[in-house]
Amino acid sequence: MYTEWSVNEKVSLEVAIGASLAGSRSMCAMKHVGVNVAADVLMTLSLIGTRAGLVVAVADDVGLSSSQNEQDSRVWGRFAHLPMLEPCDAQEAYAFVREAFELSERFETAVILRLTTRVCHVKSLVITGEREQRPASGFEKDPERFVMLPSNARKRIPVAFERERRLAKHSAESKLNLLYKGSDKRVGFVTSGPAFLHVREAFPEAPLIKLGMSYPVPIEKIRSLAEQVDKLVVVEELEPLLEGEVRAAGITVHGGKNIFPRTDELAPHVLRPAVARLLGGKLETQGADGASEDRSPGGAAAATTGAAEAVAAGDLFPRPPTLCAACPHLGVFYCLSKLKNLSVTGDIGCYTLGAGPPWTALDTTVCMGASIGMAHGLDKGRGVADAGKSVVGVIGDSTFLHGGMPGLLDIAYNQGNVTILLLNNGTVGMTGGQDHPGSGRDLHGLDAPRVDFRKLVEALGIRPERIREVDPYELPTLFKVLRSELQADEPSVVITNRPCVLIDCYDAHPAYRVDENLCTGCGNCLEIGCPAISVTRRATEVKTNGQETELAFVAIDGSACTGCGLCCTPCGADAIVKTAATSKS
Repeated sequence: MYTEWSVNEKVSLEVAIGASLAGSRSMCAMKHVGVNVAADVLMTLSLIGTRAGLVVAVADDVGLSSSQNEQDSRVWGRFAHLPMLEPCDAQEAYAFVREAFELSERFETAVILRLTTRVCHVKSLVITGEREQRPASGFEKDPERFVMLPSNARKRIPVAFERERRLAKHSAESKLNLLYKGSDKRVGFVTSGPAFLHVREAFPEAPLIKLGMSYPVPIEKIRSLAEQVDKLVVVEELEPLLEGEVRAAGITVHGGKNIFPRTDELAPHVLRPAVARLLGGKLETQGADGASEDRSPGGAAAATTGAAEAVAAGDLFPRPPTLCAACPHLGVFYCLSKLKNLSVTGDIGCYTLGAGPPWTALDTTVCMGASIGMAHGLDKGRGVADAGKSVVGVIGDSTFLHGGMPGLLDIAYNQGNVTILLLNNGTVGMTGGQDHPGSGRDLHGLDAPRVDFRKLVEALGIRPERIREVDPYELPTLFKVLRSELQADEPSVVITNRPCVLIDCYDAHPAYRVDENLCTGCGNCLEIGCPAISVTRRATEVKTNGQETELAFVAIDGSACTGCGLCCTPCGADAIVKTAATSKS
């Protein structure tokens, strides 16, 4: 089995398509926003089809636990005319992949496996089967099918439509679409994925259809259920896609448009009061112990909501997200926060946290790679009000390789005047520390060619004089370099080189501590934003002129400090000193 980290989702899908046409089963995986990157090739893949099985696993972030939007990937099944499977747990995720490969080869089409955060984060025992050996059959030339000139593509469109018709017939008979008979006929449900588990928990006696193959939709099976219940409810996360299709088929149905929220997970505490309102008031269901539970809008569900409101009101101590202790990005954002008359475009990565306190150093963040193109747009689109402003784009090393290079090429070609901060920490820090072409290691941890960022940036059109490399732990040097490049009248790139503190090549040093006898309470070190520094005591100093100054006396957590020394620079009292501790691994 061959595996790799691809540089972005589009390339990943292209590699998978090539392998499929060579006769090897292939699979690529990405988040929901990654499908936007891969969409160009995905839409044409629908026309050429596949040879060996090809599965595209997509993870939707229902609830936005770590994403910039909450888009629904089920749209792509409809848009690209591709079948979609939706597992509800770990066992089904495994089983549905096997099913997806069979389906892909039977119909010569890619199959989308739609997961959500709930499925991706679950851990459970899984029963596996035997591995099937499938030697690659080899690539067979077929230009009329694989060369998508308009004349060839035009012939493939009816093929795709006919395939979709056959898939609809298969879905109607599929063992993945299950009918659960229930005794409570007041309401029946149509659902898929983890929402199925929520429905079963909330309404264990209700009849329902679980769509394991959610597209094409088995309309007649749903119509049959509708005839057996008083009201039919569609429970789907996120968009009311299924609801609209069922209603378009002439079936009376209730769902997201009139009873459920259009965002976040549809957990039992959301479902119960919504269905109770639909049924006109009080709704009783059997609890786990068999006792009758009040699930009316004012019952236990309301108590759950009250608990959530208590958290939101701040009864529990909030913990805002922050960068790690000694993160090499800390110094970058400290410097940016001190520079004036500046517009800063941010990107997707750990460094997105630079938008928060204590730095508030980012003005925009949209999608991966957008910081560079948007910085160019801020420069070219500036009016009189922005005439004297400098523009900085901030991007990480893996994000630059993923989607930032074309933007920098555009800046060089169109002679923009911005400074790009390329934060090279040698890993994909935000999502687990994966390697990439700039880390010098492949997916398996083996040595691989390492991108030279200086040479790459120069090759994209930035003059060598305007490419600066700096250690982000050296704050005075970093600040001086930034000020110098902001004054240049041409595009420049500042590359900061320091490994992420969470990867094995990071070299820690003896920790620092605060000398309580020297600390003046100025709080300057807090502006670095390092979570290893905490306030131990606050006080108010009244000066001779009557002016009050707030003081914050601090301490450093020696178990978290890596000895980077960032906090030493802003400390005017020299109260931060090294400990005698041995260096950490």
